[in-house]
Amino acid sequence: MRIDAFKFIKYIALPICLLATSGTALAAEGGLMLQSGDFVGYSFWLISMALAAATVFFLMESLRIGGKWATSLTVSALVTFIAAFHYFYMREVWVMSGDTPTDFRYIDWLLTVPLLMIEFYLILAAITKVAGGVFWRLLIGTLVMLVPGYMGEAGYLNVTVGFGIGMLGWAFILYEIFFGEASKVAANEAPAAVQKSYTLMKWTVTIGWSIYPLGYFFGYMAGGTDVGVLNIVYNLADVLNKIAFGLFIWYAANEDTSAKA
Repeated sequence: MRIDAFKFIKYIALPICLLATSGTALAAEGGLMLQSGDFVGYSFWLISMALAAATVFFLMESLRIGGKWATSLTVSALVTFIAAFHYFYMREVWVMSGDTPTDFRYIDWLLTVPLLMIEFYLILAAITKVAGGVFWRLLIGTLVMLVPGYMGEAGYLNVTVGFGIGMLGWAFILYEIFFGEASKVAANEAPAAVQKSYTLMKWTVTIGWSIYPLGYFFGYMAGGTDVGVLNIVYNLADVLNKIAFGLFIWYAANEDTSAKA
């Protein structure tokens, strides 16, 4: 499918220009740049560029593949775009303060994590009819996981209570994608490529997401941890949890479309 110039400018070039302009403006305004040997800062910059590149890829593939897969691929692009935008700000927080940009991370997660979760619903809805309850259960589960976690880290709630409630939300999500209605639809009605993507996605939510509660536990409940190491781990985790997660969806879309071509 040919991508016309108007669509390219509107859906791809313009968002990336906004990202680049934002990053340049922040650097100029703050008057601070990354220093040699600042590997934490390097990780922020590296992941922001990777997220921006992934946004271009997912948007172009959304236009190319289109059809029933357009929504899933567009949502993947939204996830990486939102995260890239936040990474420019988080990099500046680190450069200026040497501290963890907790607020910006949670703003990012409050937007991107629900989008990631409803991708389970979207890839299944692309190949069969799925009850709306799947969508709402996954969405509510993410809010139960994230909101108490933020309140605990920000000091609005006891850290142990926030951690416990957040873990219950994560457990609810895992139950739904491993044993709930979404899992049954994937096992019984999805073609092989979608089943493979679904499996990779659910294990990403299991293994990849475990980094965040571990960081919470060691950072706030077990005497603290080095903020530099914590930020590098969080940053690298987003390669799996946002970029690779989107690539799993792209694989299903591409394979399903190619099989019917």
